[in-house]
Amino acid sequence: MTATVDLASLTGLETMQLIVAGELPPPGIAVLLGMGVVEVGDGFATFELSPDERMMNPIGSIHGGIAATILDSCLGCAVHTTLPAGVGYTTAQLNVHYLRAMRPGMGPVRATGTVLHRGRTQSTAEGKLYSSDGTLIAHATTTCLILTR
Repeated sequence: MTATVDLASLTGLETMQLIVAGELPPPGIAVLLGMGVVEVGDGFATFELSPDERMMNPIGSIHGGIAATILDSCLGCAVHTTLPAGVGYTTAQLNVHYLRAMRPGMGPVRATGTVLHRGRTQSTAEGKLYSSDGTLIAHATTTCLILTR
């Protein structure tokens, strides 16, 4: 891991590439859920997560907030990859459409977010969450506010 990195001097894409390479630590939420960034590029980010019993709701499926979290993460990070050094973002709106339940032990699920519009003050992105067999679990859109200093 890099000893000292001035994050404010890195573009969003550079930051995300260092996380994928293991040269920067992943965000705390990723560690908490066992979620990993598997691929990034200009305007896209892909995350993976293996749903387990810790994530269950009272009816025996994985809580919908887990799907929302992985989608929000890949969408926000897709936007992040388009930002210059010193510029941040925050989710202003997240819309998730659930199509089927996730279950513990179903294997890794994968979510990819792609930027649709990159503006000066806001960006939009869409994402899809798939099971390991390629079945669409949920899809989402976001609007992120661009935070300049």
